Amino acid sequence: MKRSGWLLVIAFLLLPVLEAQEAQKSGGEKEPQPTLGPSPAPGTQGPRTATVNDYRKLMRIRSIYIEKMDNALSEKLVQSLGKLGRFKIASTPKEADAIVTGSCLESRRLKRVHSEVFIADRGGGSVWQDSVYRPYNPPSLEQAVNETAQVVAEHLGESLSEAATK
Repeated sequence: MKRSGWLLVIAFLLLPVLEAQEAQKSGGEKEPQPTLGPSPAPGTQGPRTATVNDYRKLMRIRSIYIEKMDNALSEKLVQSLGKLGRFKIASTPKEADAIVTGSCLESRRLKRVHSEVFIADRGGGSVWQDSVYRPYNPPSLEQAVNETAQVVAEHLGESLSEAATK
């Protein structure tokens, strides 16, 4: 090994020792390093992707009608949103204050499900929306759709809590 290589190795090994000595000289206090703020807790569901377009309309919704969606997402949403206990699930659009529409498309090549869910008031005005990506294969497509419905319900619940404070 050349002399310059040995010098780099020695410098690399001595650097922690020199930093410790410097810290002792300054009373053991290290200058805080700049950060971007506290790191968020790791989430199991990924980043929140829901958007509330009208908080007042969202809070006024008492009953929803869920239109048919690909990969049986609509059936899973009936279960997940029903568990929120906030909405009555209507059997026809006329009985509902709002309509839930969306899509649940699978990409076999990317091995993921991309779902978009929208809530619109009776007049068609956008109230809330969410976009969720879930991997599958593994898990199964059915499990990915189940997880999608749970994530959508969780995001809607968070949006409702947020709307209650506004």
